Amino acid sequence: MALEVIILAAGKGTRMKSALPKVLHTLAGETLIERVVHTAQQLQPVKIHLVYGHGAELIKKVFSTSSVNLVEQAEQKGTGHAVAQVLPHIDTNNQIVVLYGDVPLLTVDTLKNLISKAEQGFSLLTVNLEHPQGYGRIIRDIDGHIKAIVEHKDATEIQQHIKEVNTGVMCVKGALLAKWLPALSADNSQGEYYLTDIVAMASNEDIPIASDQPKQIFEVEGINDRHQLAKLERIYQHHQAAKLMVAGVTLMDPARFDLRGKLSTGTDVCIDINVIIEGHVTLGNGVSIGPNCVIKNATIGNNVHIYANSLIEDSVIEAECTVGPFARLRPKTHLKPGAKVGNFVEVKKSTIGVGSKVNHLSYIGDTTIGSHANIGAGTITCNYDGVNKFQTEIADGAFIGSNSSLIAPVKIGKNATVGAGSAINKDVPDGTLSVARGKQVNIDTWQRPVKKP
Repeated sequence: MALEVIILAAGKGTRMKSALPKVLHTLAGETLIERVVHTAQQLQPVKIHLVYGHGAELIKKVFSTSSVNLVEQAEQKGTGHAVAQVLPHIDTNNQIVVLYGDVPLLTVDTLKNLISKAEQGFSLLTVNLEHPQGYGRIIRDIDGHIKAIVEHKDATEIQQHIKEVNTGVMCVKGALLAKWLPALSADNSQGEYYLTDIVAMASNEDIPIASDQPKQIFEVEGINDRHQLAKLERIYQHHQAAKLMVAGVTLMDPARFDLRGKLSTGTDVCIDINVIIEGHVTLGNGVSIGPNCVIKNATIGNNVHIYANSLIEDSVIEAECTVGPFARLRPKTHLKPGAKVGNFVEVKKSTIGVGSKVNHLSYIGDTTIGSHANIGAGTITCNYDGVNKFQTEIADGAFIGSNSSLIAPVKIGKNATVGAGSAINKDVPDGTLSVARGKQVNIDTWQRPVKKP
């Protein structure tokens, strides 16, 4: 039987105190709703339907290039009403899984187990909570069969002592939804159409309701305010860190490490405190990362050392390189094996060749550096004329003296030397020394300014 997924995401999220819809807040670098959609996609459904309401234009923008079917709930009249908006779009022969845009950590394995139990047409995900305040209670008969769900505000005092609660996540055959949803009533304390009322309808028709529970309670925790968002962020990061350590990664303090994307690691990787990994990052064998580094969308080879307070984005660093401290590698930076980028160096859209060094206080942009070149402290590639960008080429073995400005487009030849303090705007041939400085003048009659009283 084919599968479709409905994701409910129409709420405003008033308690977030934000102009941004709740489901567009982020957890581990990804919006809540995108995280739920990505989980749904792993179930390989034929369709994913997203019910939106508040923040419509922002939601549409996020999914403008997606195959997700957007369905508007113009008025928020409850979960039953929200799912009913999707009825014209579903195939009633399919199984329908209902998810929530503010429940971001539900796992694919939990959902697969739930779907597998819906053989009779209906399965429900429940969880046992020590303090179930605010949740709908699962009502079972003497034989343990689910008979109904009673919302907390409608529950009797005895029912409020029940600890098994509804998560809202369910798998129901489309034909049953099509029959039950139009029959829902808003005769309750909230004046809303509860999706949970279909449980009693199923019971009245003697349709068995299977149930399952997640392995971890946090999987079904929803987010209503920033405190809950921060709590789930920490839970998620704790589990990410645990997986990395099981895989052999040394984290100097797992509580001070954030993974906001995907990380692949080799053996003997060591990561110090306050490191943030974003996007897709690959670390080779023997990589060490110092404290306070941010690494985004990077491939880092074997035995690379990244020292403290370095920022690396959309870059490739090959084996045996060193970076930092306080270095910044901007997009399209490529360090060849054994290259060194030192403290307070910024590199953008450039290749630094095998064994070459840019050790101190330099800016290298739109540049190709050959092998075993040495770039002195304070060197700047002047790649921008205010309108256009230009290339600098520095050949193998070149030596650039400190405080030099290389005014692109310009080429520095093989084994050429640029004298310190030079402003170079013409090509330097192979093996040549180029010095481009103004003539020094010493004025012995000059008087140093004094501070005015």
